[in-house]
Amino acid sequence: MNRLVRATLLLAVVAGLVGLGRIFGDRLPLFTQWVRDQGSLGPAVFVAGYALATVALVPGSILTLAGGAIFGLGEGAALVFLGAVAGSSLAFLVARYLARGPIERRLAREPRFAAIDDAVGRGGRKIVFLLRLSPVVPFSLLNYALGLTRVRFADYILGSFGMIPGTFLYVYYGRLAGDVAALSSGAPAPRGAGYWLVLGVGLVATAAVTILITRIARRALVAAAGLG
Repeated sequence: MNRLVRATLLLAVVAGLVGLGRIFGDRLPLFTQWVRDQGSLGPAVFVAGYALATVALVPGSILTLAGGAIFGLGEGAALVFLGAVAGSSLAFLVARYLARGPIERRLAREPRFAAIDDAVGRGGRKIVFLLRLSPVVPFSLLNYALGLTRVRFADYILGSFGMIPGTFLYVYYGRLAGDVAALSSGAPAPRGAGYWLVLGVGLVATAAVTILITRIARRALVAAAGLG
């Protein structure tokens, strides 16, 4: 596939995802009611919808709140986690196989950047886990960004367990609110002690991943300079 065709395809995918995300976001209350109407199939429909919405860059917090409003804490958290892992994996693979090629060609001309990328790949599991804990990096964008690195897919999946604290928190608040229409319109969720605890852990994780990436990059640059 030549560069023009690949670039055109990538732009079409991005445009399609943005459009799909807007449509889905506007119809979230309808989707949640439809999930309720499916009876025993509702959980499977919700997981599939969550996965597709994640690929389409719909904010994960809204969907997670909706999971709590529909299914409650235990089942809602499990279904949200499954949907988030499935959707984030799809987004990761889309980025890796549609956009990674041009980036690799660019890195081949820049040994220092290539060394950093390789080093991040080796430390991928820790980095992904800490990034998943962090409230700073948007969930949907992070999925695509990590697909452009050399992080191994298996490490990416394992690092996804960092989503669990935030998942439980937002599912719990969704259960308390219980009104998907209000949540999707931007009504704020309650912020209790659990919110501030998870936020604090996330900020610590943000600092930790920043330090970790900086150290990895510094070692990679030293190694690259030595090779050069």
